[in-house]
Amino acid sequence: MATFNVRPDIDAAAARLSNTLGSKREIQRLPEVLWEGETVEMLATGQYGGGAGLVAMTNLRLIFYKNGIMQQKVEDFPYGKVSSVQWQGGIIMGTLTVYTSGNRADIKNMPKDQGKALADELRRHIAQGTAPGAQPVSQAAGTAPAAGQDIASRLATLDKLRGQGLVSDEEYAQRRAQILDSL
Repeated sequence: MATFNVRPDIDAAAARLSNTLGSKREIQRLPEVLWEGETVEMLATGQYGGGAGLVAMTNLRLIFYKNGIMQQKVEDFPYGKVSSVQWQGGIIMGTLTVYTSGNRADIKNMPKDQGKALADELRRHIAQGTAPGAQPVSQAAGTAPAAGQDIASRLATLDKLRGQGLVSDEEYAQRRAQILDSL
């Protein structure tokens, strides 16, 4: 399997892909569409809206990302907005259907192993409304988390990011101080 050296969480998820054909550019550029503090848990390939791309499951949302030569497509599905998910698998490929607020998104031609695993994990996320212990983050850097956010889960998420090498020691100390100051 190809080595990407993008970020530890993305590299680990990409290493579990059975095939990265047609998604290498998306894997390399995935950090551009992620929010501050967002980590990738699982990746899959598939087709959505007329193009092949990458499906990324993060600690906050499901993302379909296509980075073509002429255009870029990003569609996300925050776990709190997903009402249900359906997996229909064939011999080799299948379709993941995500239902949100009366809308339906069919991500087709997903490899069976990736699609089934992603559907199962997505069901777990939507049953809980979000990832356990995940800190809702905003797209704008440095903005305050949602009111009433559990301090312990925010600290746990920060510790996890530091452990994965996604946050420097200096940034860790600064963020930890901000969280504790919000008490």
